[in-house]
Amino acid sequence: VAKKLINSNYCCLIADINKDHLEQSYLELEKINPTHIQKIVCDVTSSNDLDKLILKAEEMFGKFNGAIHCAYPKPEKWGLGFEELTELALKDSLFMQLGCSILFSQKIIESFKKFGGGDLIHLSSIQGIQAPKFEHYEGTNMESPIEYTAIKSGIIAITKWLAKKYKRMNIRVNCISPGGILDNQPEIFLDRYRESCTNIGMLNPSHVADAAHFLFSERSKAINGQNIIVDDGWSL
Repeated sequence: VAKKLINSNYCCLIADINKDHLEQSYLELEKINPTHIQKIVCDVTSSNDLDKLILKAEEMFGKFNGAIHCAYPKPEKWGLGFEELTELALKDSLFMQLGCSILFSQKIIESFKKFGGGDLIHLSSIQGIQAPKFEHYEGTNMESPIEYTAIKSGIIAITKWLAKKYKRMNIRVNCISPGGILDNQPEIFLDRYRESCTNIGMLNPSHVADAAHFLFSERSKAINGQNIIVDDGWSL
């Protein structure tokens, strides 16, 4: 997403809890336009770190008018399987992914209000709009946890809530629900997944970036509170 935006002359601040990943991304983006990219180490599950993120963005831009929340923090017990889920694992998962999405929204929108509006984008998933195709996972060590479905459907719901809550304030909140993204999945899974799609099968990150670029642009000014599904027909 940052690569797409910087190539379109946006200025971007990228954040990650992983210093090595952050530096790797920063060096790649710096080659495109070194004056349009900054970085900050940030734990999006920490209210204090989110405050530092907002302060850094305001210092960098004077004001900023766009933010995308695409973090995927996973607790130690993530993906235990439905039968093995524990109370503590659920508390951690639901807060780290859904709770921090709400906290991020709170901090970002407070800044938007100071500066006359802005665009916030959340990332959900096709698993947030319907049940997984469990047959795709048979014979692999992969699964789609029930808490993932709960979290991603929740992100769609908070997107709608926020968009309506802050109407007439020049604030838009939208959501992107991507299909599966290529990440070294086994071939048996890729073949099954492709059969459920129309043309492409598993996506690459640029497909999500194109949707985000559109939602940040003037072309989408009449779109608010919506969940944009980018899944090559998986959900049909």
